[in-house]
Order: sequence, then C-alpha cells, then structure tokens
Amino acid sequence: MSDYLLGLQPSLTAGAELSETSSGVWRLWLPAGEAKRYRLAQLDDYSNLSRRRFLHRAPTALSLRARASAVDIPGTWGFGLWNDPFSMGRLAGGGPVRLPAPPNTAWFFFASPPNYLTLRDDLPAQGSLAATFQSPAWVSALLPLGLLTLPLLAVPPAARLLRRLGHRFVRQSAVNLPADPTGWHDYRLDWKANRVSFQVDGSNILETEVVPMNRLGLVIWIDNQYLSFTPDGRLSYGLLASLEQNWIEISELSISSE
Repeated sequence: MSDYLLGLQPSLTAGAELSETSSGVWRLWLPAGEAKRYRLAQLDDYSNLSRRRFLHRAPTALSLRARASAVDIPGTWGFGLWNDPFSMGRLAGGGPVRLPAPPNTAWFFFASPPNYLTLRDDLPAQGSLAATFQSPAWVSALLPLGLLTLPLLAVPPAARLLRRLGHRFVRQSAVNLPADPTGWHDYRLDWKANRVSFQVDGSNILETEVVPMNRLGLVIWIDNQYLSFTPDGRLSYGLLASLEQNWIEISELSISSE
C-alpha cells in the first residue's frame, strides 16, 4: 500500500470490504443485494475535515491505475477530486455533517442507467466520463434561497425551468471515455488554476476551462445509488439492486498538490 493510500480513510457499509488482492492492488468490494439498502465502499482524505480544510487546491495532479468488475455496475463509481456537496459519507454512518453546497469537481465518473447527471443537454449524462463542475462561491450564498424552490421540482414544467437556471449558475464539462473500464487503464487528471486536463493511457481525453473552485478532497468509491434529472424535468433518486458482487481495483495512486 502506498504511503499516500495508507493515509486515506475507509467508509464501508455493512458487507462492503476493502482488501489487498495482490501486492499494491486494492479492491473496494460491494456485496450483491436488493435495492432496499445503501451499499458503499469508499476511500477519501477528508472524512473528518471541514471544507475549508480540504487538502487539495490547484495545481494538483492525480494519477492511478484502475479497473472494474463490469461495464455497468449498478450505481456509480469513480475517483477524483470534489467538495463533497451533500456529505455523502454520512450515508455510511461516518464523517461530520456539512451544509449542502453546489458541486465543484474534477474526476473520472462512471454511472449506470438510470443515472442522468448533467444540466446540459449537449453533454453525456451517464456511462464512463471525465467531467468537471464549477460553482462560484456566490452560488453557495444563494443556496438557502434555492432550497425554498425544492417543492417545484415535483412539477415538471417548473422543474424544467429550474434545470435551465441551474445550467446558468453551475458550469459543467464532460466527455465519454473510449476505454473499456473492466481492463486495467492509467488515469490522470491535472487541475490547474485555469484548466483541467484528463488522460487515459497517456492519451488526452479532455481539456476544459471549467475549473472547480476552492479546496477539494480526494475520493475513490463504488456505491449503488442513482440520481436522475432529465431534460423533461423529471427528478428521481434511489438505490439499485445487484444480482452479483461488484468491485473496483486501484493501484499506483499518486497525488501531488502545491
């Protein structure tokens, strides 16, 4: 286990495991199960920190090798940098309670149907993605007012309007990855002050000026949840069943921040 990986904190729901399958190769593993229970296996470096104390800011470079047990693992998985907008670690029974925040991310993100995770109709919403979100600080200040509009999400015409407004405030970039995630691949992202670039197996996949703001934390995870906000204004969230065990494996993790 690398020195940096030794410093990461695991979050594991009942039945989930973290194990070393061979020298330097670590598996995050979820059991099979029905859609009644949340399942999560996660490693991160921010579990007990407030957002203002998250460890990483631009410029930061992250690289690792990874593979997954299946192309469409029910739910989501991935690795990268984010601001933990909804304190997801609490779903596994750990971590501090943080106020909700708009997303700031730079990561490799893998989402099975019925996930639909974009506010822009011209960007991919599921599958294997390299993606960023950018939310300026003033959006956080408006978030309490935005919470008052939540009942409108149950009304499709109003939800479509809110989705378009969200696109104006929260910038995104995303591209589908060409690689089969069940094979070993080298993933790298470079987060600079004015640009984020992504590489898979040494080939440039995405360069974007949609750059996350403020400090971010490292997260590596696999879970069985979905979130969908489709162009027709239908918002849904839930858990997905899996008939078999699912896992991701990682090795050669390296991260450097200045």
